[in-house]
Amino acid sequence: MGQSHGIAIVGLGVISRAYLETLTRHPRLRIVAVADLDAERARATAATTGAEALTVDAALRHPDVETVLNLTIPAAHAEVALAAIAAGKDVYGEKPLAATLADAREVMAAAAAAGVRVGSAPDTVLGTGTQTARSAVESGLIGRPVSATATWVAAGHEAWHPNPDFYYAPGGGPLLDMGPYYISSLVQTLGPVVAAIGAASRLRSSRVIQTGPRAGEEIPVSVDTHVTGILEHANGALSTIITSFDGVRTDANPIEIHGERGSLSVPDPNYFGGEVRSFALSGEEWQPVAPSAGFEDGSRGAGLIDFVFGDRDLPRASGAIGLHALDVMTAILESARSGRRVVVESAPELPPLVPLTPSSRWLS
Repeated sequence: MGQSHGIAIVGLGVISRAYLETLTRHPRLRIVAVADLDAERARATAATTGAEALTVDAALRHPDVETVLNLTIPAAHAEVALAAIAAGKDVYGEKPLAATLADAREVMAAAAAAGVRVGSAPDTVLGTGTQTARSAVESGLIGRPVSATATWVAAGHEAWHPNPDFYYAPGGGPLLDMGPYYISSLVQTLGPVVAAIGAASRLRSSRVIQTGPRAGEEIPVSVDTHVTGILEHANGALSTIITSFDGVRTDANPIEIHGERGSLSVPDPNYFGGEVRSFALSGEEWQPVAPSAGFEDGSRGAGLIDFVFGDRDLPRASGAIGLHALDVMTAILESARSGRRVVVESAPELPPLVPLTPSSRWLS
């Protein structure tokens, strides 16, 4: 089996639970250290994982740590990533790669200079949902792609998150929070984006927390909370994305891709699985597309496992893809501010399609 790979986790908020559930099941990963601003939370996590509860600096410099999992809030992503890189560690972070495009570029440049690697969520697009859709597009099932739509609408995370402040601060908002899932899925299926046009609005200047010990507390809103973008893909396809904290709910398919000979209905990229459906030009109804690619029964952390044990030169949940998603989102927001079409400068190499891989293999 070989020696286990040492992981340090920095940031032990809500999303860490999903990662821990996956990573503690992998026989070749060892959670060496955990760190959080809440020392008691770190101690509690350490007690259940066998890790050491340390300060952030100590966790990053632990000699048995090879990769740092950065689960901090977006505003701290770059700071922690740069510190991990300075300590000579590979770093894999939650989305977005950083709160700003400039910070993300600094992280990637620092990693290149230090000879370490950067990985980035979301890894949900490596599941059977998006990967089967990508396989269908690449096989020519719908002919030449023409367009796509991506839609995510909800009333706001203050309805369920006990500390939702960062969703409404710089680096937050519905596009930077949820957009990485949808844009990453569109990039996986249609390829990189070369330019974007955007429009945005803000319904309210404050929000009220609805759950947890701070329920009833009012928090300020300093970002746009409804964002629409039009994306120009390098292959000529046009995608339209809507993300909103100002609506209530939508019944739209999360993603639809339209081609000359058919259309695809793609499941929610916030999850790994779900049914892909197709409608042929000569057809009469939607037909299921059998899973043909992706990590089966995927869960948060699958991308980190691939980052650690897969192709070291082209990890599937790479910092380059994370940078591109942030570049696209920044272009949408810049276009919304300026009223002009904005060119997307990054052009990542897409990793290979994920073969259909049962959990017994990717978790071993």
